[in-house]
Amino acid sequence: MADVKKLLIVDDNEDILSTFYDFFNSMGYEVETAVDGFAALKLIKSTSIVFNCLITDLVMPNISGVGLISIIKKEYPDIKVIAMTGYGDQPGALASEAKADIVLFKPVDLFKIENMVSRLINRETDK
Repeated sequence: MADVKKLLIVDDNEDILSTFYDFFNSMGYEVETAVDGFAALKLIKSTSIVFNCLITDLVMPNISGVGLISIIKKEYPDIKVIAMTGYGDQPGALASEAKADIVLFKPVDLFKIENMVSRLINRETDK
């Protein structure tokens, strides 16, 4: 049996976190959540969980998604990153510049994002 894939979902909107948590959990992923970039970094650094993929909002308090992506790509280059924004092209361009693997615009289709997560993670394990 394949290893359970581990996701970290970061968004300052509790409803989005809850929806994503329930959806990905029901799809067989191990899911952790954080309400901003600072909480996400704290979780990554303080746990033994090795995340396969990070799904993050871009516009958040404390450490933004763009800041989080920059740190993750530098310190944890094996974690795949999907960035989401509801604020138009500028945050998306910044996320691309920060090396997000995929940038999506809200609202997102959960089945499409799960397909993207699966492709990113499977590409990682095919190496």
